[in-house]
Order: sequence, then structure tokens, then C-alpha cells
Amino acid sequence: MRQMTMVGFLQAQNCTNFVGSWRHPQAAQDFTSAEYYRRIARALEAGKFQLAFFDDRLAMPDMFAGDHAHTVENGIRCVKMDPITILTVMGMATTRLGLGSTYTTTYYEPFHVARVFATLDLMTEGRAAWNVVTSMNDNEARNMGQSSHADHDRRYDRADEFMEVVTGHWDSWEDGAIVADRETGLFAHPDKVHRLDYKGEFFQSRGPFTVPRSAQGHPVIIQAGQSGRGTTFAARWAECVFVAYHGLERARIDYAAFKQKVAEAGRDPELVRVCAGVYPVVAPTRAEAEDKAALIDKLPKEIDSLSLLSEVLNVDMSKQPIDEPYTQEELDSWTGAQAAKDRIKRELGGRLPSPRDFMNITRRGTFHDHPRFVGSPKDVADGMEEWFSTRACDGFVIAASHVPGAYEEFSTLVIPELQRRGLFHLDYAGTTLRENLGLARAEVGRWRR
Repeated sequence: MRQMTMVGFLQAQNCTNFVGSWRHPQAAQDFTSAEYYRRIARALEAGKFQLAFFDDRLAMPDMFAGDHAHTVENGIRCVKMDPITILTVMGMATTRLGLGSTYTTTYYEPFHVARVFATLDLMTEGRAAWNVVTSMNDNEARNMGQSSHADHDRRYDRADEFMEVVTGHWDSWEDGAIVADRETGLFAHPDKVHRLDYKGEFFQSRGPFTVPRSAQGHPVIIQAGQSGRGTTFAARWAECVFVAYHGLERARIDYAAFKQKVAEAGRDPELVRVCAGVYPVVAPTRAEAEDKAALIDKLPKEIDSLSLLSEVLNVDMSKQPIDEPYTQEELDSWTGAQAAKDRIKRELGGRLPSPRDFMNITRRGTFHDHPRFVGSPKDVADGMEEWFSTRACDGFVIAASHVPGAYEEFSTLVIPELQRRGLFHLDYAGTTLRENLGLARAEVGRWRR
């Protein structure tokens, strides 16, 4: 029986992806401590989540007005710690929970990324996942020694080659290479460790790689691109895809279209998990949940939305009167998230958007920029079941109104209801992330077939 994949959406920062979460009266404030993340990990593992996943950026959201003062003053994701270090802490507090993080292909080198995630995979006994991104704005570029962010499609061309190098290195150690035979003095079979000798347009990487294979072969690949070029990339490489669908009918259409792309890429669509970002607000009764949602909706500020839109679109929205439409030339010049622009165009038709249009349609910075399921455990499970059973997604990325309480509530109240309906597993299938996602162990050379 088909069952849901469940992912906890995390940030190594002072808030969740919902900026207003730090203002919530029940939000824990020790977000720079190890115990904060251990508590999240324990809550997710108690709920049998397959994966805890960290989104990440390489800059504060300081595109708006070209300054970071508003970001720091309002707590708009101004703290950004290294997620790999935190995943290691969470891995030591759990035994089955998958552990994934974002790492960009634009500002790192393939060998480095391959080694970081292969090492994490060994240290967590086969529970690691890498979310592949191409980054989004000029301020990330400036932090990483470049003056501006590259063209959208060109970044994905580079990312394709980046993946060839990373997966090539991951495949360079065969299973059984290490024997560590003290009597003969043989540590590992030289004929089972290979050099990559990769030469492409963007990268050259010789090898041999320095990290042996893990219990699951190598880390699971995650991707979240929703532009045309992004979905083509995901169809080729991703094993788990995170999506921002904004309505059930549209979700079904986009889900079917993406699965078709996966099939056209020569892969089995059923083995690529599509997980939709959602905001659950749950309480023992619907009335209690609605009261909780009303409190949450008082937390955002207008500056949250304008700052995050400037970040994701790579444009300073303070320069435009809020109700004055952008020109098509201006829109075409932006190098930020193409999927956001595609959505605005689709919803407005031929009309050019103003900053207010971007705010009203995307609802970025609020607790409405993903679908919401508000109510009793039955109400929330009903909504999730409709999305899942009608093929709008294969699972969910659960985003929290506050941390860690929202994850604890979901695991305590909603997960048992989903399990009762047979929609979610009763226990982990195995010890590795691939086993718990229903994926086969990664075989050497499968990427080159």
C-alpha cells in the first residue's frame, strides 16, 4: 500500500521558514544551543518522520534597501548557522531519522560537497541526504567572493556537471574495497578504488575520492526547483523533490507533469518522492486550532514579506512604489527564483505585477505561503489524505509555526491518525534513509546507465 513520506522543514537560525515563528509566545529561544536541535530531532523521530531537512542561504536577507538593519531588528532569518554541524548533533540524538541539508552547486566545489555528505552519511550510518540548490541572489555571491549571481539556466547547466562529478566520486569506491587485513598487510584492494579524471566545461576533478561507501551506498539526492529548467534537473537527478504547490487542482496538474518528466528521463516516477510544503495547525478540537491559527496570523509584519521577496527575486523592492507595476524589461533582468515569477505571470495573465501583487499572491513571509491544514487531528488528516490520495503529492514537508512545539504537537496528534488510516508507516522499515524511503541501496555506476 502506498504511504506518505514525511519531512520536517528546518532552519539553522532564529526562526523557522516562517519568519514570525520567533515571535510566537511558545517558541523556544535557545536556538543557538545543541539541545534545541536535539529536541526537534527527538520529536520528529518519535513521529516516525523519514527526514529532517535544513533549508539554507549564504547571506542574510539584506537585499531590501541594500542594508541588513531591518533584518536584524525584525529577526528576519538573520542568524544562519552551518546546518551540517547541527545535523551531526541531531544524528547523535537519534538512530533512524534521516538528516538532510542544502548545499549550493554555485559557490562550492564538487569534491568538497561529495566529501562533506559522504562523511555525514558514514557518521549517521546511512541517514544523510543532500538538497541540491543553485542559490538565488547577489548577496550570496558577494559573500562568496563574486560580484553578482549568474543567469538562472546557466546555473543549472553548471549544476548538471557538478552532479556528474559528485556522483562520480561517490561511485569511485566499490563495495568491499576495504579489508584491513593485518596478517597480509592489505588495507584495501587498489583495483576497487578508482580515479574519476573528470574534465568538463565547468569542472575538472581528478580523484581518487577519499571517503568509502556508506550503509546506503551514498546520500539521497533532494531537489526543489520548480521552474522549467529546475524540474528538468530534478527529473534527472532527484530522489526526493520538495515542491511549493498553492492549490489542490494546480498541484495535481504539476505533479502529473513532473512525474511524466521523470519517466521521460528514463527513471521510475514511483521512486521519486514529491513532497509538498504545508502548514499544519492542530489541536484537540477545531475551535482550539482556529484560535491558534488566529494568534499565528498576528505575528507577521509587512517588512517580512518585502525583505524575503527581495531576497528570493534578487531585486531591491524598496526602490519601487508598492502599487507601481514593474516593466517587462525589469522582470526579465531579475536572476532570482524563476518559479516565483512564473507563478505571478500565470495568476495575473497579461498584467504586469507591482510589489503589492507579489506580496498578495505569494504571501511570502506569512503563514499562508504554503497550503494550511487547520483543525482537529481528523481535520488535518482529512486534508492531507485528500492531497495524497488524489495524487497531488507523495508526502509532505511540515513547516512549523513555532519550534519545537509545533513538531511535537504534529507527532503526538496527527501522526497517530494517519497511522490509523494506513496512510503512514507504524515504524521505520530499516536503519538507512533509503530503506525508510522505500529506495534501493545505491549501486555503483547506476548514474551512468
